[in-house]
Amino acid sequence: MSDAASTPTPSASAASAVSAQTQANAIRALAMDAVQQANSGHPGAPMGMADMAVALWGRHLRHNPANPQWANRDRFVLSNGHGSMLIYALLHLTGYKLPIGELKNFRQLHSKTAGHPEVGITPGVETTTGPLGQGITNAVGMALAEKLLASEFNREGHAIVDHHTYVFLGDGCLMEGISHEAVALAGAWKLNKLIALYDDNGISIDGQVTPWFIDNTALRFTASGWNVIGPIDGHDADAVDRAIADAKNKASMGTFGPTLIICKTHIGKGSPNRANTAKAHGEPLGSEEIQLTREALGWMHKPFEVPQDVYAAWDAKAAGQAVEADWNGKFAAYKAAFPELAKEFTRRMKGELPKNFAQVAVDAAVAAHAKAETVASRKASQLALETFTAALPELLGGSADLTGSNLTNTRSTPSLRFNMAGDVVKNEQGVGGRHINYGVREFGMAAIMNGVALHGGYIPYGGTFLTFSDYSRNAIRMAALMKQRVVHVFTHDSIGLGEDGPTHQSIEHAASLRLIPNLDVWRPADTAETAVAWAVALQNDSRPTALLLSRQNLPYAPKHDLSDISKGAYVLAEPAEVGLKKKAQAVIVATGSEVQLALKAQELLAREHKIAVRVVSMPSTTAFDRQSAAYKASVLPAGVPRVAVEMGATDGWWKYGVAAVVGIDTYGESAPAPVLFKHFGFTDQNVADTVRAVLAK
Repeated sequence: MSDAASTPTPSASAASAVSAQTQANAIRALAMDAVQQANSGHPGAPMGMADMAVALWGRHLRHNPANPQWANRDRFVLSNGHGSMLIYALLHLTGYKLPIGELKNFRQLHSKTAGHPEVGITPGVETTTGPLGQGITNAVGMALAEKLLASEFNREGHAIVDHHTYVFLGDGCLMEGISHEAVALAGAWKLNKLIALYDDNGISIDGQVTPWFIDNTALRFTASGWNVIGPIDGHDADAVDRAIADAKNKASMGTFGPTLIICKTHIGKGSPNRANTAKAHGEPLGSEEIQLTREALGWMHKPFEVPQDVYAAWDAKAAGQAVEADWNGKFAAYKAAFPELAKEFTRRMKGELPKNFAQVAVDAAVAAHAKAETVASRKASQLALETFTAALPELLGGSADLTGSNLTNTRSTPSLRFNMAGDVVKNEQGVGGRHINYGVREFGMAAIMNGVALHGGYIPYGGTFLTFSDYSRNAIRMAALMKQRVVHVFTHDSIGLGEDGPTHQSIEHAASLRLIPNLDVWRPADTAETAVAWAVALQNDSRPTALLLSRQNLPYAPKHDLSDISKGAYVLAEPAEVGLKKKAQAVIVATGSEVQLALKAQELLAREHKIAVRVVSMPSTTAFDRQSAAYKASVLPAGVPRVAVEMGATDGWWKYGVAAVVGIDTYGESAPAPVLFKHFGFTDQNVADTVRAVLAK
């Protein structure tokens, strides 16, 4: 049996003097009071899940309110995040730094109790669960990270990574398509320390779900390799307690696979007139109904008032400090026995890169510059990854069934596999795989990577075609919102992929991704820019990155200095480099594969028209936008006309004061790439003609 399973439950002794029903009613009262005061929110779900919470948080969850970031804590995810008052009540009652004043400010500006739980805002919240289905998927990523870290760092007699991931989820989470992707992968990976509790209340915003949700949930999960317990009475804390204990025992006794506990509940439990109705879902109960509910529950305390004995029953501070202290002792023994492993584990859980990484990054760019290879930027990405995956054991790669096209695998990242017992398959050196085959599951991959990043210990990256970023867009947005270091490798970035046609040709995607706040978007032109883009992505510990990479080969763009690439844009070629001894009359700004068009147009204009042009490569508009005004002016001088060139939607370029854009605002066509380039005007002659037309105005 694992250390986690044998650890005394945090609040069991203190709770003995107060009934489970009273503990649950404290949650119900706080939920309905906060929603009523805010005149906004979802009281029904917290009221319905309160008894489930008593069983999990009161008797099983290993956590320390004084240290919400303790490495070996259990992770708890409220996937049906609209029921946020459940977790806020739990955090408050168990002793986190979430005073009653914050609950009174529920859903108010700058409070720590936002409408949906937000990581980094509220202590104890593990992930931002707004869009339904992503919470359970994040939890799959967390459980995967736990399993991989345990395989990598645990040694005989030293289980320093040994915790569970718990999820509460509802009907809405299971209706979302992403849950199917996540559930299937969790079963395939045999994530036996993942335990999900399903709040099966049969109600959503539109009412009883039976006309539109007839899935046999138990059989669905069983078919996906899960252990299923129930249905059980979700309002019987003892029954839920036994089910959780059973799930943990199954994991420790060799029954491999995650567990779903189906808990039959009543939404708005305790409300005489709103329970079991859609009205309990997303609106306040109203003052009259709250009074009736108080009477029905026997909870006659004032709003936001919790008796001291109830606080004492819920208080997890002492138990949390004890369980962490116990782990600290075990880690001290581990550190004495395996000092280098302990040091590496600590570094990775802090999210710190090795001290030599800055030099590794410089060396990678310099090496790419020296070789000056003509390769597709997707291949340039793989070349950079060969260096970075060798230097960073925390890099965890993957692809949504396009490994051979995305080129996300390297010599250091063999495929991740699990044996029949659920253990990570390792090579002769005892090293497991680090490249995940996600299958055709772009959305699931993106949200699982978010969960991996949130857990800590790994930096996830995953690949698909750029046009399929639409499938994963909301998870990309959530990574940006949560400030997580996740890298998306998007290949086949333009009409340059050719015959597959407009369904696969990215037109609006670069512009669309650039609109997501806190997401870095890079479209590198060659091997050096790609190496720098990867380095910046890995060094950015508070934002995700999207790399947009070509299928077609790109010639190396000669450059004198690599230092400014990381700023997102730099002067690649001045007029003097094509034999003109005068200041630039125009600036051509280009990204990715179009940088070569800009260079050829520069030569053509100099040779045939004696027009002096500066070429600026702008691999990352988002990084460039963060630079100082002085640097921006040094790259794009005032008063000099500008022309932008990119095989994509033109709207985003006008903010740079361009006079014209050579772009594409229609869908593509099916034809060989060279034919498409000519058809859509991506030729050096057309770029040169556009510059001349601008100068003639």
